[in-house]
Amino acid sequence: MSTENDINADAIAEAGAIAAQEPGEQSAGTASGEIPLQEMEAPKKDIPEPPTDKTAEDLEAVFDVPVRISVVLGRTRIPVAELLQMDAGTVLELDRKIGEAVDIYVNDRLVARGEIVLVEHRLGVTMTEIIKAA
Repeated sequence: MSTENDINADAIAEAGAIAAQEPGEQSAGTASGEIPLQEMEAPKKDIPEPPTDKTAEDLEAVFDVPVRISVVLGRTRIPVAELLQMDAGTVLELDRKIGEAVDIYVNDRLVARGEIVLVEHRLGVTMTEIIKAA
């Protein structure tokens, strides 16, 4: 009488014999019976659809995410001793000239250049050049 372990051992041995066959070779079968082999096709990979044009609606999930915008008028380097001597009214000379474009950063990334404008007694910036991401 066969036990469950004997049946499992026969199935494992039979599977090993089938795996060891050369492609196209027919199974000779085993004592417990012949397992028919069937040729199958590999499943075809899904071909992705070509990308479509993106719209503003695709970004709707991030519309409410806050970003920090900074406008850099210019820069300078001075020794700490000179910095400590500064007082109200001290003029700092920057590396930019009047009328030269200012840098516009979004979250510390340079995204554009622009010009300073006056809007109802407040400073503003008009973008004159968009910087493409590298």
